Amino acid sequence: MLAKLSINELSLSAGKSGVSGQDIIMQKIRMVDLHGQYLHVKGEIDQAIQRVIDNTAFINGEDVRLFADELATYLNVPHVIPCANGTDALQIALMALDLNPGDEVIVPAFTYTATAEVILLLGYTPVYVDVYPDTFNIDPEKIKEAITPRTRVIMPVHLFGQCADMESILKIAGEHNLYVIEDNAQSIGADYTFSDGRKVKSGCMGHFGTTSFFPSKNLGCFGDGGAIITNDEKLAVKAKMISNHGQEKQYHHKLIGVNSRLDTLQAAILRVKLQHLDEYIAARQNLAAYYDEHLSADGRFSIPARSKNSTHVFHQYTLQLKEGSRDELIQQMKNQEIPVMIYYPMPVNEQEAYFTDRIIPVSHHLCETVFSLPMHTEMSQEQREYIVGNLLASSQKPGSLT
Repeated sequence: MLAKLSINELSLSAGKSGVSGQDIIMQKIRMVDLHGQYLHVKGEIDQAIQRVIDNTAFINGEDVRLFADELATYLNVPHVIPCANGTDALQIALMALDLNPGDEVIVPAFTYTATAEVILLLGYTPVYVDVYPDTFNIDPEKIKEAITPRTRVIMPVHLFGQCADMESILKIAGEHNLYVIEDNAQSIGADYTFSDGRKVKSGCMGHFGTTSFFPSKNLGCFGDGGAIITNDEKLAVKAKMISNHGQEKQYHHKLIGVNSRLDTLQAAILRVKLQHLDEYIAARQNLAAYYDEHLSADGRFSIPARSKNSTHVFHQYTLQLKEGSRDELIQQMKNQEIPVMIYYPMPVNEQEAYFTDRIIPVSHHLCETVFSLPMHTEMSQEQREYIVGNLLASSQKPGSLT
C-alpha cells in the first residue's frame, strides 16, 4: 500500500481513523514542526516566559543559572557555561586554550562551516580530514595521518545525532598531547559507551564540548543560544570569563573576551524543554525506526548507519542515494509538498571561503548523494505514511507521483 500511496488514498485512510484528509493536507509537513512541539508544552512555556517578564531580569537572570545547573546534572558534568549561540561556544572554547597563530585544528570536511569558521577567525589553521562513509563521522585513521608538529586540537563533530569514535580520538589526543573540543550541536543527549562499559553523554568526553540551542535542534530555544561543557574547573573559569568580556569580576578584565550571553527568556524556555528532552529523543528514534522499516528494502537507498558505541538521537534522518537522480527525486517529493533537505551540498574545504586545492573523497561523495527526510517530534502516523509512500513511489518515472 505504501508504495502506491497518493494524497487521495491518504485522505481515505485518514477518514477511516477519524481524521479527515483535508485536515492532513492542511497540516503541512515540515522538516521541523516547532509550532506543534510548542503546543504540547504551551502552558509550561507561557508560564516560564511570563515569569521572566514579571521579574524583568532579562540578562543573567536566575533562570540562566538554574538552566546551567540543570543541564550539568542531565549531562553529569560539573560545568556548563551558557552563551549566545553554538558558534560562539566553539570560539570561546578555542580561545580558552591559549593557541598561537597558525596552530592547526583538525576538523572533518563533512560538516557545517561554523566548525571551520571560528578556527580561521582566530588565526588558526583548519586541517580538513575525511569521514566514515557509513556514520558520516570523522575517521580517526585520517586524524593520525593529518597530525603535524603544529597540530594542537582535534575537533570531532557528532554529526546528525550520534557520537564520533571518541575512544579512538581520545587515545590519539593523549598520545600526541592534543586538546579535544567536541562539536555537539546535533547530538545532545546521545550516550557513548567505552570499551570498559562506561557510559558518557555526548559532548562530555573532551577538554570541551560545545552545543547549540538553535530552534531546530533537539533541545532548541526560541532564538539563538549555546553552551560550553567541560569537566575541567580551570578551563570552565576561563571560558566563563571569556564569554563575559574577559571579566574576573565586574569591571575587572583579566582576559580579552567576547560578549556572549544566553538571555534569560531563552534559558527559561530551555529549562522547560530540557525536562522533555528524553521524550523528544524517543519520538525521533521511533520515527527513525519507522523510516528504517519501510525504506531498508529499497535498494536505491542506504539507511542511516548506527555506531556500535553510540546511541543515535536523530537530529537528522539522512539517507544515501545509491542510484538514480537525487535532484529528480527531491523535485518529485517537493511536488507532493514533502520537504527534503541536503545536509551538506558541499564539503567545507570546497567552499569558496575555505577552499583547499584537493578533493577529500568520502566527504565529496557524500555531498553528492545524501538527503534528509523530515524529522521531528510531532509527526503523525498519516504524515509518516504519506512521506514513505511517496518516497517509495519515486522509483517510478518522473510525474508518476502526481
